[in-house]
Amino acid sequence: MRCSDAGIALIKEFEGFQPQPYDDLGGKPTVGFGHLIKQGESFSQISESQATSLLCSDLVTAEACIEDCVDVPLTQNQFDALCSFVFNLGCLKLRGSTLLRHLNNGAYDLAADEFQKWCRVGQNQVEGLLRRRLAEKLLFETP
Repeated sequence: MRCSDAGIALIKEFEGFQPQPYDDLGGKPTVGFGHLIKQGESFSQISESQATSLLCSDLVTAEACIEDCVDVPLTQNQFDALCSFVFNLGCLKLRGSTLLRHLNNGAYDLAADEFQKWCRVGQNQVEGLLRRRLAEKLLFETP
């Protein structure tokens, strides 16, 4: 399964487009729609089209993570919500999460309730992350 256009749109909405490099909330160099700049990459300014290409390339890793660690069937919306979650937080966060444990136990409702717990940077709740997690939960619960 691959992230759909709706899933990509959700990620774009919350990441926002930044044509020039910046530091994300965690202090990591980033560009475009949340592309973490890797060692050896250099960007001065990119187009929205280039940012979309980077996002789609980055999503391959998120998709592989989900396919590797989720043992239950997913709807497209559930897969897309998880893509946004993993794109933002990384595969290790999903692997160690109660969200994944509930999901793999078939407790989809309990898994959905876990999204909003992931809205902090350090000890501080970030309103933008809370909005994102609630949007992911809503998508996850949409048939």
